[in-house]
Amino acid sequence: MTEFFHHTFNTLSHGLLGYIVPFLFVLTIVVFFHELGHFLVARWAGVKVLTFSLGFGPELIGFNDRHNTRWKISAIPLGGYVKFFGDESEASTPSAEALAKMTAEEREGSFHHKKVGPRAAIVAAGPIANFILAVVIFAGMALYYGKPNTTPRVDAVQPDSVAATTGFQVGDVVTSIDGHEIDSFADMQRIVSVNAGSELTFHLKRDGQDVTLKAAPALKEVKDLFGNSHRIGVLGIQYNAKPDESRSVPVGFVESIKIGFEQVWFIIATTFKFIGSLFAGAGSAGDVGGPIRIAQLSGQAASLGFQFLVQLCATLSVSIGLLNLFPVPLLDGGHLLFYGVEAARGRPLSERAQEMGFRIGLGLVLMLMVFATYNDILHLAGS
Repeated sequence: MTEFFHHTFNTLSHGLLGYIVPFLFVLTIVVFFHELGHFLVARWAGVKVLTFSLGFGPELIGFNDRHNTRWKISAIPLGGYVKFFGDESEASTPSAEALAKMTAEEREGSFHHKKVGPRAAIVAAGPIANFILAVVIFAGMALYYGKPNTTPRVDAVQPDSVAATTGFQVGDVVTSIDGHEIDSFADMQRIVSVNAGSELTFHLKRDGQDVTLKAAPALKEVKDLFGNSHRIGVLGIQYNAKPDESRSVPVGFVESIKIGFEQVWFIIATTFKFIGSLFAGAGSAGDVGGPIRIAQLSGQAASLGFQFLVQLCATLSVSIGLLNLFPVPLLDGGHLLFYGVEAARGRPLSERAQEMGFRIGLGLVLMLMVFATYNDILHLAGS
């Protein structure tokens, strides 16, 4: 037990120190654009913004703009918030007593005196900004680096693998999977890796003929360049790129935007598939990570180059945006849930009901954070 804690401490102290800068870079960009979405739509709706904070806790540095909004960086860099006029806390919870005492002029700039539509738009703008940021990053990367030109060709079939037992042959070229067009071997790997145990329909070209095969990728644990273990789906086929296939094909602006949206949608679909596998008992809860895992991945991505760090930023932006849309009180999705109930009832939930909801939401969020951090520590200890 002593060796376990000693190894874990050494890993945390040495590893995280090398990851702190890329971690803060990634998290700051993702949080900034999330809160900027809230901020811009709030200004458009005529809501007075009191504070725009990157981080929580004591202020480290800040300034007031011409609208008297306090822009600041706070001591705990694990998130951020925008505080509106009428909010009692950073979670945008109102005080009924304070709202009742507002003058007519103050109510004009109060978030909680706006109609349901503007309030919902302000809340939804944060996650939407995260999705937009990811689309822009993925599109920009495609525009700058181009699209991989690796033919989705089968150059080898491993004996006793899924590919071998379902009829894949050397020379087969995959054209589509479940109706999704496949342009490169990387496209095929991406779909196969997240569909372990799910039957997929492969359309192939074999000696000029169209062939259709059905196969369910096997779940296998593999290690990446840094020794991190991942449980992914595999078919058991190999691809050996020829010299003229190791380059990227330039793409135009419109196609790059399409690629950006496709990447974002793939991450969203994969996330829901993972959540579904957890409820079905097929997924591993150990794959749920928290801030420590993100810091580790940030450092590893940075060591590969700025391109990979920016791609991680886009992926994390989608994940943060999607997480915030979950209907859990305290998150943006919880607020939207309350507004939906208010729109249906014609009046908001009682202050007590909302307070209870926020307490439950806080408990759920804290439990998730503790669980994710526990997983992170076990992951580091085993690495």
